[in-house]
Amino acid sequence: MVFSQTYFGNDAFGKNDISLSEMAFSFVDGNYGFYLKHPSYMEVQSKSNLDDTAKEYFLEKFGKETDNSEETEDRAEDLSDEKWKETDGVNGNNGENNGGNNGENDSNPQNNDLENSLSENTNETIKPMPSLEELMLAENQKAVNPAFIKQGEPVSTPDYDALQDFSYHKQHYYTVDPTTSVTAEKLNANQFLTFDATMKQDNSLPQILIYHTHSQEGFVDSVAGDLSTTIVGVGEELAGILREEYGFNVIHDTGIYDLPNRDYAYSVSAPAIEKILAENPSIEVIIDLHRDGVAKTTHLVQEVGGRETAQFMFFNGISYLNATGDIDYLKNPYIKENLAFSFQMKLAADRYYPGFARNIYLKGLRYNMHYRPKSLLIEVGAQTNTVQEAMNAAEPLAHILAMVLKGEE
Repeated sequence: MVFSQTYFGNDAFGKNDISLSEMAFSFVDGNYGFYLKHPSYMEVQSKSNLDDTAKEYFLEKFGKETDNSEETEDRAEDLSDEKWKETDGVNGNNGENNGGNNGENDSNPQNNDLENSLSENTNETIKPMPSLEELMLAENQKAVNPAFIKQGEPVSTPDYDALQDFSYHKQHYYTVDPTTSVTAEKLNANQFLTFDATMKQDNSLPQILIYHTHSQEGFVDSVAGDLSTTIVGVGEELAGILREEYGFNVIHDTGIYDLPNRDYAYSVSAPAIEKILAENPSIEVIIDLHRDGVAKTTHLVQEVGGRETAQFMFFNGISYLNATGDIDYLKNPYIKENLAFSFQMKLAADRYYPGFARNIYLKGLRYNMHYRPKSLLIEVGAQTNTVQEAMNAAEPLAHILAMVLKGEE
C-alpha cells in the first residue's frame, strides 16, 4: 500500500480558497491518495518510506479499504484542516465581482514559490511546489491540444414552439440584472428569428470591427504589461481566424481606453470608434470583446471541439433602469436589432456547441452598442480562466459568427 499522489489545484495554495468538500480520498489499484476535484492540478509524488505510515493513517481515518468513489469522497470531507495548515500561499484572484456577469474586474495573480512538507508522519519533505508561473505553464501545455474539431452538423434543436412563450424565452436564454427589467414586447422571439443578420458588404472593404473597451482585462496567468496575454490577445486570435478561415475583412482596434481610469472607458472609447466607422462606413458588425469578472471559485470552462475552452456570454444594454425608466440620454435606436443578433448567435452556439454560451446578460445602460444594428458585447471567460482556455474560445466563436453572418446556421 502506498501514499501514491497528492494533487493541489491552482486555487488551493491558501486554505481559505478551497473547502475540504473539494478533496476526495482514493484507493485505486492498491494505492492510497488524495485528489482535488478541480480541472487544473499539479502532481507531487510522495516519498516511498511513507507507505506504512500512510496506510495506518488512512485506515485510522477512513476505517477500511474501498474503491467506491462516492463513499470515499464523502469520507474525505471529514479530514481535519489541521493536517493541511502547512500548505500556505496565495489567496485567489483579487477583484472578485460578487454580482458577476459584468466584466468589470481585473486581477493579477501573485507569483509566490511555495513548499509543502509532511512533517507529522515523517521527517522527510516532499519536493518544493513549482512557482505559479511554472504551474500555469504546465496548465497551458495541457490546454494546447489537438486541432479544434469543428462541429459540422447541429447536435441540438431549440424548442421553437416554447419560444413563443415569453416566460420560457426569458428564463431559458437570459439573465436579467436586478437594476433593469424587460417586457414581452422587447423580447419578441418571432422578430428575433426573422431578423436578417447576413453580411451585405463583400470583403473588398472592412466588414467587422473588433475592439476592447477594457483592454486591461486579463486572465489567471496573464503577464503584466503583455497585452497579447489579455483579452486583446484573444481579439487578435479571433480576428485572424475570421480573416483566414472565413474570408471576412476585419479591423482589430487595439486602442487602450481603460487607463488610467476604467470608470470612463466607454466615454473614452466612443470617439475612437466613431472615427474608425467614419473612415470605414462599410463596417456592418461591431464586437466589443471583454472578459467577465466572477467569484474566485467559479471556473467557466467547457470542452468544445475537443479542447478545454472558456465559456462566453453575450451582454446587451437596453437603456432602461427600473429606478428611472428609459434613459433618454443613452438612446439606442438598435436595441431590438442588437438583441436579435445576440439571440441568433446564442441559438447557433446552443445548436452546435451546447454549454459553450452562457445565458445572454441584460443590463440597463447602453455600452456603446448604438453604432450599428449588429453590435455585440461578448465576455470571453473570466479572470479565473487561463489565457489558453480563452484563446481556445476564438475558433468556435468565429464558427458561430460565420454561420450567422453567412446565413448558414
